[in-house]
Amino acid sequence: MPTSDPAPAPAHTTVGIIGAGPAGLLLARLLHNAGIDCVVLESRDRAYIEQRQRAGILEQSTVDVLRSAGAGERMDRGGLPHDGIELRHDRRSHRIDFPSLTGGRRVMVYAQTEMVKDLVAQQLADGAPLFFASEVTSIEGINGTEGTDDTDDTEGVDDIHGIHGMKDPTSAPTPTIHYRHQGREPATLTCDYIVGCDGFHGVARNAIPAGLRRTYERTYPYSWLGILAQAPPVYNELIYAHSSRGFALASMRSPTVSRLYLQVPNGTDPAEWPDARIWDELDARLATDADPGWKLERGPVVAKSVLPMRSRVVEPMRYGRLLLAGDAAHIVPPTGAKGLNLAVADVVVLARALVQRQVTGSTELLDAYSETCLRRVWRAEHFSYAMTELLHTDPAHSAFETRLQLSQLDRIAHSRHAAAELAENYTGLPIAPPSPYAS
Repeated sequence: MPTSDPAPAPAHTTVGIIGAGPAGLLLARLLHNAGIDCVVLESRDRAYIEQRQRAGILEQSTVDVLRSAGAGERMDRGGLPHDGIELRHDRRSHRIDFPSLTGGRRVMVYAQTEMVKDLVAQQLADGAPLFFASEVTSIEGINGTEGTDDTDDTEGVDDIHGIHGMKDPTSAPTPTIHYRHQGREPATLTCDYIVGCDGFHGVARNAIPAGLRRTYERTYPYSWLGILAQAPPVYNELIYAHSSRGFALASMRSPTVSRLYLQVPNGTDPAEWPDARIWDELDARLATDADPGWKLERGPVVAKSVLPMRSRVVEPMRYGRLLLAGDAAHIVPPTGAKGLNLAVADVVVLARALVQRQVTGSTELLDAYSETCLRRVWRAEHFSYAMTELLHTDPAHSAFETRLQLSQLDRIAHSRHAAAELAENYTGLPIAPPSPYAS
């Protein structure tokens, strides 16, 4: 496996991308395909980003984007198309059939690690420069804009949306990324635009002035204990289970590898949960009266971790020449399988905007980037929040609130309208109209 970086590092590029997760890598692929030069800087090494366990459910739109970008060949060979999910509650089960409720839309089980491997391989083979072990220390010069209104050059709330421009564009600062490659001497990369795909703890989000940055968040009173096991999947589709003992999710990575989750209290140490206890609890929470003797097929647990549950949105997603995408701008609880898919939607919108700028010189789509993305982000946040609240046992819940959960789950099981609402959100809302500027 080739690991060497391209050399030498350029001094300037049109788009500097911080972070080689799904958002940064896919954006680089889309820009490369459109003939827009860019450079990707990733603080971790290649082995790390190709091994970290993350999401595994791709919306229909995400699948379509990967295929159109030329990154879907291995996904189509190894991914697992799913036409529905199973909801379990009150020891009963009900299947939600996606295609019949959404006009044919479905999802694909394909691990984020595999998607990242595909995109990395493409970038190193024929894409934009991709530099691993390149820690970004700071960015500057991002407060210049290209808006068409030059009647006001003062900084204010409107500036963060890119509405107002500077009276003298030639005096605008140059967006600059400061970084260290493999611990060497400091280096700089100047850009026309900087895109922060470096997650919530990266430098990009914090480059937006604190007085202009708004953060909305919720921390949930429980976490997920997740395991990766060398065992066949419990079922041929995902199972979401509401139980008096707590939530459980039975997912998969392949026909021989299962991904399973249990609701646990915040602060849980994975060492408190030996393998046998995990399997026993999964059996109990996934049980139904229709098959009381049913048990999971057990296998070696190869990974175990605790995932805190939180919702978070940063507004705006643009400040001058800096644009945020993916986890740098928003985080969702994993219940709705939206995190990776939101990142893909962000960079599709952004790529279309950057192509428009290159082809026509217009910044109309760039100026609307934050508003366009946030409209979809908040819908996905609401869906993820609603699924999380619906399926988990909150320690503060009364018996009344538990009965409300069961009532809503029963409505989904018996109302086509309610089931369609879930299916439409789960398979993914539309990203944006196709760009007329694409080549």
